[in-house]
Amino acid sequence: MNIPKISNRARNSLLLGLSLTLLAGAARAIDIDAGDYTALPEGTTVGLLYMQHAERNSLYANKQQLPGNNGLDSDIGIVRLLHFTTVGGYRVGPQLLLPFGQLKATGDLAPVLGQRSGMGDLILAATVWTIHEPENKRYLGFTPYLFAPTGSYNTSRALNLGENRWKYVLQVGYIQGLGDKLTLDLAADVTAYGRNDRANPAGQALTQSASYQVQGFMRYALQPGWDLRLGLSRTRNGETRLDGSRQDAAATIDKLQLGAAVFVTPKTQLLATLGRDVSVSNGFKEATRLNLRLLQVF
Repeated sequence: MNIPKISNRARNSLLLGLSLTLLAGAARAIDIDAGDYTALPEGTTVGLLYMQHAERNSLYANKQQLPGNNGLDSDIGIVRLLHFTTVGGYRVGPQLLLPFGQLKATGDLAPVLGQRSGMGDLILAATVWTIHEPENKRYLGFTPYLFAPTGSYNTSRALNLGENRWKYVLQVGYIQGLGDKLTLDLAADVTAYGRNDRANPAGQALTQSASYQVQGFMRYALQPGWDLRLGLSRTRNGETRLDGSRQDAAATIDKLQLGAAVFVTPKTQLLATLGRDVSVSNGFKEATRLNLRLLQVF
C-alpha cells in the first residue's frame, strides 16, 4: 500500500482509530433520528431495529486526501428497547441498545485491516424530560449513556466491534413545533472515554480526550404520520494518546442527511435516511450511508 507524505505515527494512528470510531450504534458520538426526543405516554414500550450500510472510499490526514484505493464498508444493526415511565413527576425513558454487525476493509486496505464481525458494546441509557408539552410539540430531554466493554474485541485485530473501554455520554435534545407542518429537532452531546489497557499487540494503553457533537433536523409533515426530514451534524472527535504519546488523530466531521418516516399502522413506523460526509479532517470519509429503522409501539 503506497501512502506517501504521511508519517508512520500518523498512519498508524489513523488505522488504530478505525476500531474506535467505526462501531455499532453511533459510529460517531450519538447520532439521533428526528423525533427521538418525543416523550410518549407513561407505560408505553417501544422496540426498534436499526440497520445501517455505509461505504467509505477515501482516507484523509490533516484535511488532505491520501492517494490509493482506501475503502471501508460497514453493515451495522442495533436492537433497542425503550420504556416510558414517570419518576418524581418527570417523564423518564430507560432503555438499552445492543449493536452488532460487520466491518470490512476494501481496496488497498483489505490486506491491512481485513474484516471483522460480532457484537458491539452494550449501551444503557435513560432520558429525563424536563419539558413535556405534547400540545405545543415542545420537549426538552437529557440522556446519560453508559457504554460497557462487552463487545467483540481482539487486541491483535485492526478492526473491532467492541472498544475494550468504558464510555460515557451526556446528550441534550430539544424539539419545537413551528406551526402545523414544520418541526425543529436539536441535539448536542459530549463523550468521555475510559482507558483501553490493551489497545494493540504491544500492550500499549490508549486514552482519548472528550468528543463533541451538535445535530439539527427540520421535519416537514406531508400529512399526519408521514414526514420528510433534512439533517446536519458536526462532530469533533477528541485526540488519542498511546502510553501518553499524542497520535495526531483528532478529527472534525460534517455530515448531511435526507430522509422520510411514515407510520404504516398507528403503532408501526418505517424510517429511511440517506446521508454522506460533507467534510472530514482525519480518517475515512463516508461516500454514502443508508439507515433503515423499524419502530413498534407496544
